Parts: sequence; structure tokens; C-alpha cells
Amino acid sequence: MNDVPQKPEQAHPTLEWIGETDGYLRLIDQTKLPGQLVYLDCRDVQSVWDAIKRLSVRGAPAIGVAAAYGCVIAAQHGNFARGADYLATSRPTAVNLFWAIARMKSLQTTETTALLAEARRIHAEDAAMCRAIGQHAMKLIEPNAGVLTHCNAGALATSGIGTATAGMYLAHAAGTPFTVYADETRPLLQGARLTAWELGEAGVDVKLICDSMAAQLMHGKKINIVITGADRIAANGDVANKVGTYSVAIAAKYHHIPFYVAAPSSTFDIKCPTGDDIPIEQRNPSEVSNFSDTATAPPGTQVENPAFDVTPASLITGIITEHGLIQPVNKETVSRTIR
Repeated sequence: MNDVPQKPEQAHPTLEWIGETDGYLRLIDQTKLPGQLVYLDCRDVQSVWDAIKRLSVRGAPAIGVAAAYGCVIAAQHGNFARGADYLATSRPTAVNLFWAIARMKSLQTTETTALLAEARRIHAEDAAMCRAIGQHAMKLIEPNAGVLTHCNAGALATSGIGTATAGMYLAHAAGTPFTVYADETRPLLQGARLTAWELGEAGVDVKLICDSMAAQLMHGKKINIVITGADRIAANGDVANKVGTYSVAIAAKYHHIPFYVAAPSSTFDIKCPTGDDIPIEQRNPSEVSNFSDTATAPPGTQVENPAFDVTPASLITGIITEHGLIQPVNKETVSRTIR
């Protein structure tokens, strides 16, 4: 398939490098979507760190690409090593962040031309991996299927057509009729604000649902397959993804619905034995106790706000990578595919 499916990010790239070695990183501020399309120009390491931390750029692959360009900016200012280490403190769970920084460090140079070339390779490789994932995933989407996804593992989370959404874009371009059910994804509504927006703009049939509706739709046979993304995958196939994914996987297992995870090889952490070893980011309580600037809980209410949960490999039908489908999901099958 040669035709690239139309999507809003072709006209509005999630992130891009402007200029040459003296250039800067431009990215969409995803905290403003869908109401406003606002760009951030990052010209120093602090602005890149802030963009990652506050979720202006988010999604494991996109975070990795942003961090790679952040390393170039650090070198521009003569503080490559310190800047790279600082970028690694922005968020703890998405392994692509650390993978990209390690790859930039492995060049063992502070010369901006070489660093920019490597960052651009990381950027291009991510887009290519998305397309390869999509070519494998589209075969799983049958005509008239109901496809559930959680959070946003779409074009906005990557340099290309997404991970979880990649098969959806390609199946849509091929003329396959299907409906995507997008979980709203509390507390920050990435499914409502981002997934519903980008799929809708691309002409994909998408319906937004509350997180708590998924099991009922499965019971009503409106959902035939689940495809989510991932922020880190352990050596045994356990998957960390946006909180709420674990609940979806349990419901899918009960209703005998296949549950797939789509992720590039850069999201696997072979040094991490199991999901119990994945660090889970704890975010600001106000994300749960407030909606935008409006309090939705009494003052002083105690809050738990883990950004991610871990879905055990036993609940996962298969992991879709650029290399193909890992199935069944276990340490042996992962190690044969990811080296």
C-alpha cells in the first residue's frame, strides 16, 4: 500500500525540527487540543523538559523523538551531557525517553551536526515503524468490526500514523468499514481530546465513550477487538500503559475479545524482567480532584493518581510490532522478536 492515509498531522506535524544545526524543536501543545491548535518552539533544554513533563508532547515514541532533539539543543548550548541527563528526569515510565537519550549518548560526540543527523534518523525510523505496525495490525480489523482503544496511541503520540491507530488508518484507507470506540481516558481525557479528534479529522468512524462503558459495550457485542499502545513492555511481555488499560484487558478476557498491544521495538525494556519492575509515574493530585480550573472534589480530599497501570502478559492476545505479531506473549516469544 503506497497511499498514506490522510490525517491532521500531515498538515500539522506532531513535532518537527526547524532549521539546521542552529535550529529548534517545534511541537503541538497537546494540552490545548481540541479547542486550539497551538505550537511550542523549544529553544533550550528546559522548554523541552517542561513540554514532556506537562504532556504538551506525550506518547512514548513522540517523547523519545522530542528527547533526541532536546539532546541536540543541549549540545547547542554546550551542555550535552548535563542536558541529556536532565531530560531523563522528566518522566519515569515511558522507556522510549531513555532509549533515545542512550542512543544519542552512544555517539560519543557533542558535535551538533552528528547529533542532529542521529535525531533525524530516530524521527524517521519512528514514522517507518508506525507504518510497519499498521501493515500488520490492519489485517486484524475485520469488516464492520468494533475496535476499542484507550488513551491516545495515535499520530499525536508518534512521528507517523500512530501505534494502536496505525492499523486503523491503513484499514480505513483500504476501504474497510469499521467503528472505533475511544475511551475518554480519565483523568486527562486523552481519548476524548486527542484520539477522537485525530480519527474524526481523518474521516474514521469514531465514537467516544466513558471509560466505565467499555465492559457493557463488550457484553452488547459492539466491540470485537481491543488495540492499545504501550509506554513500556517488560521482558516477559507485561505492558505498562495509561491507567485504565488493565481494567479493559480484564473485561476483554471475560468477554472472549482479543486484546492487542501495538508498540515499536523501542518500547520494549528487555532489562526489566516483569511489570512489577516498571516504575509507575505518580502525577499531581489536582488532575483528579479538578477538571481544568474547576474543583470536582472537596478541598483536602486525598488522591491517588498513578499515570499508568500494568497489564500482565496473560491477558494479552498479541503484541503488534514492526517485526510482526508476538503471540503468545511470554518471555520466550518476546526474546525471539526483540533483541
